[in-house]
Amino acid sequence: MAAAGFDLADAMQPREHRRMLRSDLTPQQTRIALALVATLGVLAALLVAAGNPGNMGLCGACFLRDLAGALGFFQAPAPRIFRPELTGIVLGALLCVLVRRRFAARSGSFAASRFALGVLMAQGALVFLGCPFRMLQRLGGGDLHAWLALPGFVAGVFVATRFERRGYSIGKTSPVAAPIGLWAHLVFLGLLALFLVGGVLSGPGPGSTEAPAHAAWSLALALGLVAGVILSLSGFCAISAARQLFLPRRTMSLAAALLILAYAATAFATGHANWGFGGQPIAHSEFLWNALGLALVGLCGALAGGCPVRQLVMAGEGNGDAFVCVMGLVVGGAAAHTFGIASSPAGASDAGRIATLVGLAIALTYAWRVRPSPS
Repeated sequence: MAAAGFDLADAMQPREHRRMLRSDLTPQQTRIALALVATLGVLAALLVAAGNPGNMGLCGACFLRDLAGALGFFQAPAPRIFRPELTGIVLGALLCVLVRRRFAARSGSFAASRFALGVLMAQGALVFLGCPFRMLQRLGGGDLHAWLALPGFVAGVFVATRFERRGYSIGKTSPVAAPIGLWAHLVFLGLLALFLVGGVLSGPGPGSTEAPAHAAWSLALALGLVAGVILSLSGFCAISAARQLFLPRRTMSLAAALLILAYAATAFATGHANWGFGGQPIAHSEFLWNALGLALVGLCGALAGGCPVRQLVMAGEGNGDAFVCVMGLVVGGAAAHTFGIASSPAGASDAGRIATLVGLAIALTYAWRVRPSPS
């Protein structure tokens, strides 16, 4: 692509989204690309300082779970709020491709599988208590539980790469009519309007009198918009960063490291860093289930073509099938709380442990059966 795009995404994305960093980019252009991704860490830390939950400036799975609660999809105690960052990310991605004249609605690739993988990804994320993007923020915020669980995420992605080498693919989407690629924008704009006009998508959950922690809506929307532009422009994805650990070129992995460092520096400057095991916000100390929950997220995210935040960005860029995966994340978040799968600061639940093991078995079986048979 043109040098101005600074694309960093790698071959784990669906074929039409493969955006390896071009070798003909100059060192200066590469540095600018890395700086853009590092800026995401600053934005996330600023959202935490402005009122978002600890180490949760931006989190695809958690924010979509909060949306499920706001829509009344479950009654269990949990946050129930529409977060404007979601609309910002989707619109920012759309703005980026429109300005670059690269908007192209696409669909028609294993939509049911993407939905199911989204459900499983959400459940794994809520066992760990965070999607891969929140994992990066927890790493930068000093949460040592996340550092110990990180190998689980990398292992899940690694297993998916073995299936891909043997022919696994989530499929290739095809060009479709523009309205098919605009469903995500209509839905999230409508949700934002309901949130702002009626106040019906925010409030304390059952058994609670406290409203969920959140930044001011205008700041959340604005920083989400900037994040969406950067995420689309760079193609950054935590799944891709983990996958590149096993490839000769590790630019995406370096970008993830810089995002962590930028988040850490900003969190420290704003007084929200906390290095250690104790007192970590929205986290638990059960190492095995943190690691296995992230393994499920890494495996399903790689099989689906991107982490929850990347799915939002691809939906914003016009990928209708990525929007199906986003809807799977919403349903998965609702199911995680309805059936007691989500962890709490006290630890993983029995239902969460079972769901994690079953989810891993389902995802592995699916990938095994979908890969082409040896000739």
